[in-house]
Amino acid sequence: MTLKRRISQFGVHALLAIGAAVSLFPFYWAVIAATNESGKVFAKPPQLLPGSRFVENVVNLHHSIGIGRVLFNSLLVVSVYTALSLSVCTMAGYAFAKFRFRGRDALFAVFLVSMMVPFHAMVIPLFKMMAAWDWLNTYQALILPNVAYPFAIFLMRQNMLAVPDAIMEAGRIDGVSEWGLFTRIVLPSMRPALAATAIYLFMYQWNNFLWPLVAAQTKEMYTLPVALSSLFGLSRIDYGQVMAGVTLATGPIIVFFLLLQRHFISGILGGAVKE
Repeated sequence: MTLKRRISQFGVHALLAIGAAVSLFPFYWAVIAATNESGKVFAKPPQLLPGSRFVENVVNLHHSIGIGRVLFNSLLVVSVYTALSLSVCTMAGYAFAKFRFRGRDALFAVFLVSMMVPFHAMVIPLFKMMAAWDWLNTYQALILPNVAYPFAIFLMRQNMLAVPDAIMEAGRIDGVSEWGLFTRIVLPSMRPALAATAIYLFMYQWNNFLWPLVAAQTKEMYTLPVALSSLFGLSRIDYGQVMAGVTLATGPIIVFFLLLQRHFISGILGGAVKE
């Protein structure tokens, strides 16, 4: 390896290291702030060493919002939503990619157009629908809207276009049912795409704020983003509690991503397949 190439690689690695440090610093600062009292969060110079008040901040957070119940609500809603939405979107993507039926392209175009409609425009109709069904302040109201997520359907459809039709025809000749083709041939080859879609759906629902704020009418049904927002009132704000809540909210996303991250990049790139 020549000296010029070594210097070039060192420069690239140095830039990547700097970028990683800049990206990770906000998370580091949030964790540090969660271990200190509120007055030190915005101290100058900033506090960069951990304190000893993390447990106390978590206890105070529990007294303020009931962190145990809130975490249970968030984990339940996100787990059920991710599993249900992934199932629905995978089957819809399979139908759009491999079935030929009248109006397929027009229906898929409608899905693409729906991605451009802001969710704020659908809040009032959704609220009226949930109220008519007497579903407000229930788990089904938090989970079922937006289960057929357009972007997830688009991502799965684009990945499934890469499955050769010849393999599926061979399976049909051998007597394999459509459900067997889907579960035994298509899904095993879609693991990267399933992982990428699952991460996206998990993060979307975990960070969802507007709809849980509208649909959850009591503190017992609050999810984590809504409960944390209630800490910001007209009175004194305890930023130690807030940062402790932010740290607890970030943990599940990081863990879920690390569990599936080796499939994530290949799953996203698979969406670039053209018909």
